[in-house]
Amino acid sequence: MTQPASIARRPSLRHRAVLALTLLLATSAQAQRIDVLPAADVLVGEALQIVLIGVPPNSEVSLQALRQVVEFTGGQRPYSAQARFKADAQGRVDLATQAPLSGTYSGADVRGLFWSMLPNKDAAQNASQAASQAASQPASQNAATPPLQTVVLQARGPDGTLLAEQAVQLRPSSPAVLQRTAEPFAGAVFAALPGTQKRPTLVLLVLLGGSEGGSLITRDAPVWASRGFAVLALPYYSQPGWGANGPTPAELPTLPAAFADIPIDRLQQARDWLAQQPEADAMRIGVMGTSKGAEFALLAGARMRWIRAIVAIVPSDVVWEGWGAGVAPGQRSSFSWQGKPLAFVPYQDFEQEFAGFATGADVRIRRPQDKGRAANPGRVAAARIAVEDIAAPVLVAGADDDQIWDSGGMARAIADARTKAGRSTVALVYREAGHYLGGSGWSPTTQYNASPMKSGGTPEATARAQAEVFTRTQEFLLRHLGAATAP
Repeated sequence: MTQPASIARRPSLRHRAVLALTLLLATSAQAQRIDVLPAADVLVGEALQIVLIGVPPNSEVSLQALRQVVEFTGGQRPYSAQARFKADAQGRVDLATQAPLSGTYSGADVRGLFWSMLPNKDAAQNASQAASQAASQPASQNAATPPLQTVVLQARGPDGTLLAEQAVQLRPSSPAVLQRTAEPFAGAVFAALPGTQKRPTLVLLVLLGGSEGGSLITRDAPVWASRGFAVLALPYYSQPGWGANGPTPAELPTLPAAFADIPIDRLQQARDWLAQQPEADAMRIGVMGTSKGAEFALLAGARMRWIRAIVAIVPSDVVWEGWGAGVAPGQRSSFSWQGKPLAFVPYQDFEQEFAGFATGADVRIRRPQDKGRAANPGRVAAARIAVEDIAAPVLVAGADDDQIWDSGGMARAIADARTKAGRSTVALVYREAGHYLGGSGWSPTTQYNASPMKSGGTPEATARAQAEVFTRTQEFLLRHLGAATAP
């Protein structure tokens, strides 16, 4: 008797077993590899897809990330992160869509193995490959070029067997970027891609001082130049530092050594200088500042109509008290305009807060600022930055758990004032992030609160915020300043 067609097409148990075995053998025959798309050598901040391919379907595998992190001291320290996954039915693990079973982070996150890294002495030997690959890169001829960041990804089976390995090269900047000193500004750097095109121009207000040295210039100027901008990184403050043997001289002794009465007018001089540079379009100048630099940028925007766009990361909506050697508490402003100090909000119990460095207590410098603000409502009104007077579009990014100052609340206040005035504003506020929103989301954020000085935020929330701020900032600047124009 002839079987019905529906039954005739149904494979037997033996046939299904053969098919399953064939699929398993085919999957096993695939090269076990870690694919990084669109490339394993990219500018930091570019979207990546990271997928482990060719492992047994539904098997458990571990992924580890190894890296040498360059610290402020100039030395390197090994960091690592790891996560355990269950591969899907095709023998794949996609970091963007699959959450780990356990590890240094949770939830599907393509950047998880990067930001969740921790210092790990045991990683020194395994990370030697990353170090040797980084060392094999051509040495930069310009001290202001950021170092290549090499992360080695390793996949291992349940027994620890190495299944696949892939180095990911994260370049903070393009090696094609050209840099030169920007005289007559002490320590300033001008950076741009080669060519004669007039480029949209970005002024970075760089806070230089203490242990930071010149690191912020070396990081920021070529980073944004690689994205198509002509960039002037402009330091405006350089205090003496403190080394193992006591005080050290200021890196840039011609700049103010105390953060008091910093002249906003310096930005006007920068614009005049940029107008003389062939790569810079002086009709399309944006200003970006972080923390005190954001305070500076907003103050300038309220007074200088030529600024076409402002990015203020972890900003302030008021002018704060100045500080530094020889500055009595509560007596001087942080900033001045046309030779006159601006009204400011004083701190309260600032010295008591810093006593935590000696006692071992947490130091949260947001507390003396919040106290000063609450105790001086009249001075808050006088010191408020008139952000509604800024004609240019503004992007502000703040964090509610910021322990350096209340950047989340102040970003909202800025956005509210500008919205009421009908001004174009993008406001990004992150509930669980901390002060350090100026990264890309691809570097470790786990040590931001490791010292007595607390910056706030969870590592995950801060990394996610960094990634979004970085992307949104690029989009914002290109929208309002445009791209390079032909000569």
